[in-house]
Amino acid sequence: MHYDVVVVGGGPAGLAAAIRLKQLSAGLSVCVLEKGSEIGAHILSGAVMDPRALAELFPDWKQRGAPLDTPVSEDRFLFLTGSGSFRTPDFLLPACFKNHGNYVISLGNLTRWLGRQAESLGVEIFPGFAAAEILYEGERVKGVATGELGISRRGEKTGAYQPGIELHAKYSFFAEGSRGHLGRQLFAQYALQRDADPQVYGIGLKELWEVQAERHSPGLVLHSAGWPLDAGTYGGSFLYHMEDRQVAVGFVVGLGYSNPFLSPYEEFQRFKTHQAIRQFLEGGKRVCYGARAITAGGLQSLPKLVFPGGALVGDEAGFLNASRIKGSHCAIKSGMLAAEAAAQAIQAGRSGDELAAYPEAFRASWLYEELYRARNFKPWMSKGLYSGSLMVGIDQIVLRGKAPWTLRHHQADHQTLKSKDAVKPIAYPKPDGVLSFDRLSSVFISNTNHNEDQPVHLTLKDPSVPLQNLQIYAGPEQRYCPAGVYEFVDLETAPRLQINAQNCVHCKTCDIKDPQQNIVWVAPEGGGGPNYPNM
Repeated sequence: MHYDVVVVGGGPAGLAAAIRLKQLSAGLSVCVLEKGSEIGAHILSGAVMDPRALAELFPDWKQRGAPLDTPVSEDRFLFLTGSGSFRTPDFLLPACFKNHGNYVISLGNLTRWLGRQAESLGVEIFPGFAAAEILYEGERVKGVATGELGISRRGEKTGAYQPGIELHAKYSFFAEGSRGHLGRQLFAQYALQRDADPQVYGIGLKELWEVQAERHSPGLVLHSAGWPLDAGTYGGSFLYHMEDRQVAVGFVVGLGYSNPFLSPYEEFQRFKTHQAIRQFLEGGKRVCYGARAITAGGLQSLPKLVFPGGALVGDEAGFLNASRIKGSHCAIKSGMLAAEAAAQAIQAGRSGDELAAYPEAFRASWLYEELYRARNFKPWMSKGLYSGSLMVGIDQIVLRGKAPWTLRHHQADHQTLKSKDAVKPIAYPKPDGVLSFDRLSSVFISNTNHNEDQPVHLTLKDPSVPLQNLQIYAGPEQRYCPAGVYEFVDLETAPRLQINAQNCVHCKTCDIKDPQQNIVWVAPEGGGGPNYPNM
């Protein structure tokens, strides 16, 4: 199949790119591949949204019925301790934590709306089809191929077999989100990270709750830092009051942590038991759960955005403003900028070259200015909660993001773990089934489903490495995974790593944090994975 532009990934960045292409030239042929069962099925974010980029894409977004229904009514920022909390006075809050004019939304629902807008413009959207292979013609990317369907776990064709489909394009956009599996190959093929700092990540865990009416305050945005994490571990929380008595509660842990006994999932469950948080959730019902990696390195970790025949957009590249805890508007803007460069090239009769106009337009845009102001937030906060908070205050309030220095990221997240003998184990309380829950019950309400008779999509370069991790790091795979995918069994006789791939929520944390980079996440059969409603 031949198109002018193929977009891999039906999230905000990919759909914005597809929409902008058709807005600029209705005659362009554009398709979007989405590995989820439907548009929005794999989308998970906090989310508080700045509508700036959406208003550029659709100035009449309100009239079109975009699902931005709950304006932010109040901001609170808490520092939590084991026994209490301290609210930061509003006058001390940096502008990045002020959300006047923004909206509490479900990013999944906004993505579904964007999908409908794209289809109305003539974009062809193929949900349930995972792009599994990059196609090359010489040095340039000429498209992608979807994965085969109906392959058994033994690698044999079943009665349901369908071959993959090649999609060729003048330009291919990669919008897979954080740590995309094809993006990872492109980084290696074209050395895209060569002139940038190492990319750094976080894991975001989220639950959707239906709370009692008297505990609900539509538009309330609450962030916290501190307990249960120690002062040296980067992380924090969010609690966003949506419409219809729903509250999104979540926890973010930077994947540069050093203690192999730390479990982001368990820290999240423990966080909800704090009195400042439980007061909103008690008497409520947990509706959904999910997790996703976050590309958080900022401006200094942005890779080269273009290569012959294609471009990176959205969180695939790392367009996230960590200081604002927002990336959706950045993703939309990046998709628009790439689309404008591609439309211009195609109309000029070019195809398959490097879209130099895209990074040039980014450098001249408000998106670059915003990421430049935020560039020191993550490095400062990674130095410790208290000193980091002080320096962020100076950087954002006093210097307004225009400090004459740029702090660097020096290590990738997989390089930061200490050995099990160099740290203190962490004892986590058992879940109470009321505010805190075990992994498997959480995976159940993520609506995750994979055909069990398919090749395991969590691959090991060397099957012996997990036992090395068990000996050196006490098997961190079983703790950094938020879905119970990795489990060491037969510890008394012949220890081995069991991979429960059917539990995978596609967060990509294992691909990022594995200390020996032995785990490689590849696309499972299309349509598998979580099915997030209203996330």
